[in-house]
Amino acid sequence: MLDLLYILLALVALPWVAWRRMAGRRPVAAVWQRLSGSISLPAPLPGSHRIWLHGVSVGEVALLSSLATRLRSLAEAEGRQVECVISSSTTTGLEVARSRFPPELVFPCPLDFSWAVRRVVTRVQPDMLVLGELELWPQLLAITARRGIPIAVVNARMSERSFRGYQRIAPIARRMLQRLTVVIARSEEDASRFRKLGAPVVVVAGSMKYDGARGDRSSAEVQRLAALAGLAADDVVFLAGSTQHPEEALAIETFQKLSATHPALRLILVPRHVERAAAIADLLEASGLAWQRRSRLDRDGLQPGYRVLLVDATGELAAWWGTASIAFVGGSLDGKRGGQNMLEPSAYGAAVAFGPHTRNFHTEVAGLLAAEAVRVVHDQQQLTDFVGWALEHPDEREAMGARAAAVVATGRGATDLTIRRLLAVLPQMPAT
Repeated sequence: MLDLLYILLALVALPWVAWRRMAGRRPVAAVWQRLSGSISLPAPLPGSHRIWLHGVSVGEVALLSSLATRLRSLAEAEGRQVECVISSSTTTGLEVARSRFPPELVFPCPLDFSWAVRRVVTRVQPDMLVLGELELWPQLLAITARRGIPIAVVNARMSERSFRGYQRIAPIARRMLQRLTVVIARSEEDASRFRKLGAPVVVVAGSMKYDGARGDRSSAEVQRLAALAGLAADDVVFLAGSTQHPEEALAIETFQKLSATHPALRLILVPRHVERAAAIADLLEASGLAWQRRSRLDRDGLQPGYRVLLVDATGELAAWWGTASIAFVGGSLDGKRGGQNMLEPSAYGAAVAFGPHTRNFHTEVAGLLAAEAVRVVHDQQQLTDFVGWALEHPDEREAMGARAAAVVATGRGATDLTIRRLLAVLPQMPAT
C-alpha cells in the first residue's frame, strides 16, 4: 500500500522535478539511483563493523562527519574496528559528504520504496543505521529492523510543530518509533516528545552541534579563506550566512547605510542555497556596490576596491564564519524555515544576531539569550541598528562574542556521550 501511495505521489511530483532542472533550480538528487536502489559500494572491510550514517542537510552531514571521526577513534581504543559509510538525499548533502568521506563510501539514500530500500540495505550490509536528527521513513525503518539491524537517531530533535504533526498520525508514528533501538536526544524537551509518541528507549546526551562548532580563527582553512578574500587585520567583516530570500537584500541595505561612515566594514554573503547566487548577484549589480564572486577568486584574483563578497560555493560557511566580527544567521526572519546554526559564529566569538524564528535551535538559543550573548532582530532597521552598535562599540562587541564562545564551550561533550551509547549496541550485533 505504501509503494502504491508513493507511486501516485511520484507521478504528481514529476512535473515539479522536471521544472526544477529546466529552471536551473537545485535539482532533486540522484533520482534514478534513489528510485531503483542501484548504488555502488565496496564490500565491508573484514573484521570491521560497518555503520551506515544518514543525514539530509549540509549541517547534518557535517555533524555526522565529526561523529564518524570520533567514533572510529573511540572504537579503536576499545579494540574494535568501525567503518562508516554515509548517505544523503540532497545534492548539497552529497557534495559535502564526498568532500569529507572517501567518495566510494558516499551514496544517495533510497526513496522509501520497498524494492529500493531492500536493494540498498543488501548492498550496504550495515551493522547499524544511524539517522541524523529526525529522518524517519516507514519502509526504511521496517526493512532495516526486520533484518535485525539496530537503528539509532542521534542529536534527535522534535519541535513542537513536528510533535503535533506526528500526533495526528499517532498509530503510524508509534509503529515507526518502536522500530528504533535508541533515540539519543539533544534535550530533555525533545526526549519527552519522543517518549510520548512511543519511542521505547530515549536518552539525553545534549546537542552535538556544540562539538561541531569549530571556533579556531587561526585554523589553516580560516586563514586561507581570509587571505583569498584579501581581508586585512583591521577589516571588520559583517557576514550574513545561511541566508534565504529576502535576507540578502536586508544585509545589503544595512551595508549601504553604514559603509560610508565605516570604511573598514566588509560584507560577505553566504546564501543557504548556492543556486540562488545569480539572483543575489542581480541585487548586488543593482546596488552599485563593488563586489566579487568567491568562485572567481582562485581564477581571477582580487579586484581592486571591492568590499562585498558573494560566496557561491558549498560547504565553506563553517570556515567563513571565522573571518566575521559581526554575524547574521539567516533562515530566521520569515517564520517559514526555523533558523540555521548560530553556534558556528558564536564559537568564533562573533557578535551574532538572528531573527525571531529559530524553532530548529530552541534549546541552543535559550542558552545564548540567557547569557546575553546574541541579539534577536525583527526587521531591516533592527539589523542595521545592531551592526551599527557593533561597529561603534568594539569592546562591547568583543565582550558579547566572548560570552557566546563561552556558552558553546560549556555545551561541548555530547558527541562522546552519543558515541558511547552507539558502541554499547555493537556487542549485540553479529560479527561481520
